[in-house]
Amino acid sequence: MKILFTFPGQGTQHPGMLQNLPGTELAQAREVLGASADALDTPESLRHTRAVQLSLLIAGVAWARELERRGVAPDIVSGLSIGAYPAAVVAGALDFTDALKLVALRGDLMEQAYPHGYGLTAIMGLTLSQVETLMAGTKTWIANLNAETQIVIAGADEEMAEVAKRALAKGASKAPRLAVSVPSHCELLAEPAQTLVEAFSRVTLSRPRYAYLSGSTGRVLWQPERIADDLAMNMARTVRWQEAVISANEREARLAIEMPPGGVLTCLTRQAAWEGESISLDRSGIDVAIHLAQRLRA
Repeated sequence: MKILFTFPGQGTQHPGMLQNLPGTELAQAREVLGASADALDTPESLRHTRAVQLSLLIAGVAWARELERRGVAPDIVSGLSIGAYPAAVVAGALDFTDALKLVALRGDLMEQAYPHGYGLTAIMGLTLSQVETLMAGTKTWIANLNAETQIVIAGADEEMAEVAKRALAKGASKAPRLAVSVPSHCELLAEPAQTLVEAFSRVTLSRPRYAYLSGSTGRVLWQPERIADDLAMNMARTVRWQEAVISANEREARLAIEMPPGGVLTCLTRQAAWEGESISLDRSGIDVAIHLAQRLRA
């Protein structure tokens, strides 16, 4: 039986999320980013994509490494969107210093491409085919296939609002605008993604020591060049989280531990016919995670 570490994407961030982190990751970030690293998780900073993504990277790596120090190592790692970066670092495929620089660039590219008026909206309670029908005639795109009946769309605010209105009239349980200020995971970000591809060409990745499970394809990647492509291009590719969870389940992962912040992936994992335990480190605590891991390995 195997252990899966999961790393959340944007929308889970909150002020103060980098306070009282274990390890030295925040200090390492300060060396790369300067004094601004200490203010990444302020309410003002978290209005900006760059700060959000850097905060998620730092928190994810810090907590995963703390689990490792306390005897809990993953067999598989997977992240949703920006969560793929801490997953790659923890897997040993991407150096943390390189990840900090790349994520800073990623956030800047995404925010500069669409500085305002765009984002993501989640449609809950309807299937993919139903949502696609409701999108007809609008300039919106499928961004995330998170679960059977949780579909995220990307686009301009007014276009998404129209789809959300149609969805609620059709019987959707919720259609919230997410706390994401860019239209991620669709063709609108194809051009910024190519700039990131060029940046990755100047970075050396390694073969991971843990299985790196792509949240974009639902497949395990071992080759460094394929992981680099997955990381660089994932901002413009549909997230297929449900497929990733099914893949981990098929690989006999029976304990999924979600790194802080939040517990969104834990809920989504449970919705994907997950056969084992699925917990959020934020909500269950590290001692519970250690206990469940020890029980699994016994």
